[in-house]
Amino acid sequence: MYIGVIFLTKKSFEDSHAFVYIVDDTQEVIHKLNSSKNVTYLKEAQDLQQQIAKLGEKKHTSILYIPGDFYESMKVEYLSQDKPNINVQSEIKDTLNKIITDKKYEQLGISPDIRNSIKSKVIMNAKEIRADGKAEDSNTEVAMVIAMALSILVYITLFLYGAQVMRGIIEEKSNRIVEVIISSVKPFQLMMGKIVGIGLVGLTQFALWIVVSLSLAGVASTFLISKQELTQEVFGNKMPVDTLTVSSVEASGDMAEIMAMFQTVNFTEIIVCFFIFFLGGYLIYSALFAAVGSAVDSETEASQFTMPITMPLLLTYALSFGVLINDPNGAIAMWLSFIPFTSPIAMLVRIPFGVPLWQIILSASLLVVGFIFTTWVAARIYRVGILMHGKKASYKELIKWFKYKS
Repeated sequence: MYIGVIFLTKKSFEDSHAFVYIVDDTQEVIHKLNSSKNVTYLKEAQDLQQQIAKLGEKKHTSILYIPGDFYESMKVEYLSQDKPNINVQSEIKDTLNKIITDKKYEQLGISPDIRNSIKSKVIMNAKEIRADGKAEDSNTEVAMVIAMALSILVYITLFLYGAQVMRGIIEEKSNRIVEVIISSVKPFQLMMGKIVGIGLVGLTQFALWIVVSLSLAGVASTFLISKQELTQEVFGNKMPVDTLTVSSVEASGDMAEIMAMFQTVNFTEIIVCFFIFFLGGYLIYSALFAAVGSAVDSETEASQFTMPITMPLLLTYALSFGVLINDPNGAIAMWLSFIPFTSPIAMLVRIPFGVPLWQIILSASLLVVGFIFTTWVAARIYRVGILMHGKKASYKELIKWFKYKS
C-alpha cells in the first residue's frame, strides 16, 4: 500500500508538470526565468496570438505574458486552456517576485555580494525543561508524526474490529445459528466471547507489527552504524572520494540524525498506553456494535445506528490533525482525553508530546468505567434483539428492549 501511495503521488507530480510559453515584452525577464522540476519555461520568440494557437500541442501547457511595464505594474497574465495548477502559479509568482526584488536592489546600487551577505537563516533548537531542571531536545516534529500515525491507526482499527463483531452477530442471527448457541450459553456470555475473541486477534496483529517494526529498525540502525564507520575510515585515511560517496555520506548522516531524534521518544510508554487505550476503546465500541448487530437483520439496516455511536470517534479523529496536535495540553485536548468515547484517540495523540501520569491513569480509569457502562447497556439490548426477526428496529424499540426485565 505504501509503495502504491508513493508511486501514485510521484506519478501525479509528473503528470502535473507545467510547460509555460513565455511572451515577454520587456525582453529582459525571459532570460531570468529558469526551469525547475515543476515548471519548464519554453522561450520561443513568438507573439501572444501565435503562442495561444499552440496551447493544445502539449499537455499542461500555458502562457505567461509579461507586459512592458512589468517592473512598474508588477502584473502578468497566466493563460491556460483549463484551470491552472495552484502550485505552479505559486512557484511562478515566487520566481517573478524575486526577479522584481533583484531589479530594485540593482537600481539602488546594492550588489549581489552585499545582498547575499545580509541574508540570514535562523536555526532554532527547541528544548524542553524536564521536572529535574534539565533541558532536552523537544523534537516536536517527531511527536507530531507519531501522534498522527497513532490517530489514524486507532481510528481505522476500532472501526475495523468493531464492524467485524457486528457482522459476525448479524450473520449468526440471519442464519438462525444463534438460537442453537444460546441454548448452551447465556446471551451475555456469547456477546463477550465474540468481543474478547476478536479483540485478542487485534492485539496479536499489533504485537506482530511491533516485533517486525523493531526488527527492521534494528537492521537499519546496524546498517547506518557500519556506513558511518566506513565513512570515518575513508575520511580518516584521506582516501579519495567521488561525488557519489559524498552524497551517500550526507544521506547516511541525515538518516542517523533522524534515528537519533526517534531515540529520544519514550516508545515503551507509547506502546503500553497504545495497548491500554486501544483495548479500552475497542471494548466500548465493540459492545455498541454488538448491540447494533443484534437489533438489525442486515448490514444495510445498521447504518442508522452505527453513525450516531461513531460520531464522537469521528469528531476526535478530525480534531487530531489540527486542535489536538497544535495544542496538546490545552483545555479541549485535555477534556477529550477524559471522555471515554473520545479518549482512545485524544490521549494517544497527546502522549508523544508528554502527558502527566495522573492524567493517563484518570483517563484509563474512566475508560474502564465507560466500558462497564456500555457493556451493561449493550447486553440488555443484545439479550432481546438477538432473537428478534422480521421487524425493523427503531430507537424507541431499543429503549423498550433495554427496559425489559429478565
